[in-house]
Amino acid sequence: MTTNVHVPPGTWLGHPKGLFLLFMTEMWERFSYYGMRALLVLYAVAATNAANPGLGWDSAQALTLYAWYTGFVYFTPLFGGWLADNFIGQRKAVIIGGVVMALGQFALASPLGIMGVSPAWSLQSLGIAFPETATSFYVGLLLLVIGNGFFKPNISTMVGDLYPQGDARRDGAFTIFYMGINLGAFLAPLFCSTFGEDPAYGWRVGFLIAGIGMMLSVVIQLAFAQRYIGDIGREPAASRSLKLAGGEKKPLTPEERDRLRVIFVVFIFVVMFWAAFEQAGGLLNLFAEKYTDREVGSFTVPTGWFQSLNPLFIVLLAPFFSMLWSKLGQSGRNPKTPVKMYLGLLQVALGFIFLVIAVFEMQRTADVKSGMLWLVLGYLFHTTGELCISPVGLSMVTKLAPLRLGSLMMGVWFMINFVANTLAGYIGAFSEHMGEYPWMISIATDVGVRAEHAGLLGVFGGLALALIGFSIVLWAISGRIIHWMHGAEGK
Repeated sequence: MTTNVHVPPGTWLGHPKGLFLLFMTEMWERFSYYGMRALLVLYAVAATNAANPGLGWDSAQALTLYAWYTGFVYFTPLFGGWLADNFIGQRKAVIIGGVVMALGQFALASPLGIMGVSPAWSLQSLGIAFPETATSFYVGLLLLVIGNGFFKPNISTMVGDLYPQGDARRDGAFTIFYMGINLGAFLAPLFCSTFGEDPAYGWRVGFLIAGIGMMLSVVIQLAFAQRYIGDIGREPAASRSLKLAGGEKKPLTPEERDRLRVIFVVFIFVVMFWAAFEQAGGLLNLFAEKYTDREVGSFTVPTGWFQSLNPLFIVLLAPFFSMLWSKLGQSGRNPKTPVKMYLGLLQVALGFIFLVIAVFEMQRTADVKSGMLWLVLGYLFHTTGELCISPVGLSMVTKLAPLRLGSLMMGVWFMINFVANTLAGYIGAFSEHMGEYPWMISIATDVGVRAEHAGLLGVFGGLALALIGFSIVLWAISGRIIHWMHGAEGK
């Protein structure tokens, strides 16, 4: 994808200054998203008569809601990308998305969204088995889903538009951008969970803080975009592409079709990665709450703080990975995208192996809890796997997608998260029932695991085996995928 759009002069750390504006815009949006995500399941399962009352749902219902919400959050970017490419441009799409998401967070923070006022309707009418709860709670989730569709694909595409085709800085730019994503994700639970989980403040304050973060993102974009990114994102990509083609609409070339094929093939494997990785906000959140010893002296580590481990590791390790790829590139040994991705899948598998070890440790303790070390190691290797897959994938899409399809294909890429997050929630919910199967109980008891923990053993162990299997298949076909890229990543 090429841009041919004027970028304001001036660099910082070797990159256009606009990169760091987009860094800050995305950082506060991710602060908003992950702050709310850290509270969603915990709020849903909190008893209605607790000191910090919630919705009183059971774990399976809460994880099913989590699946639908996080799934559709990444489905709507397909439409937001298409609208930006063809009608409104990326800049307007980002602003619209940010404002709508802020309204969604404020709806969740409203008294009607927290105090359990039942409306005259529910998702039961749509055939989705969620209990009755406040109308503003569902409205807030809906607004977040719609707003993210406008925001997510277009902010990422603008990062790619800062660089001409073939610019070697692009992978490094997405690593820096990814650090912004994860800095926001790191800070979010520390603020939203600290206040939201505290009965003295309550869930409403946690959601309110997330909404304030989203408004900061919008204000930063409105105040500084013209100065630092110029006209990038103003004109719809389809119009720019038509001008560059001399006003003539041309069909995709065979090379462009091959490159699009790469995106769809890699899509399959990355779905498995995200389905496993997104257990963090659901199943692993509950695992930290129920089965992890969180006592450090007289201090109890808030459950939501574990949600900050992954982004903290990203911020600490991303510079190392960026330097590693750069150094390997200087010697002509930088792995191609498919290679990085199957290595990433193996690392996520290792993370789940550590969680299997945690299940075994639970069998040896009187209070049926494992040490925090295994959960920390799980998050660490999930993070190193993510660094081999997610920023690499974002950069890959901007290299392979034709200009007129840039934001649309970024929306397609985020559909990975729609499929994977929906699947992830059902995997987490299935863990509640997996331990009821006689064959799973038999396997668990044969290896010394109590029947009540058979579901956890089955899900963690099953995900590890599935990830290993997918990585082997991707390794086997990586040569063909690289051929279809037609030198987009250099020779």
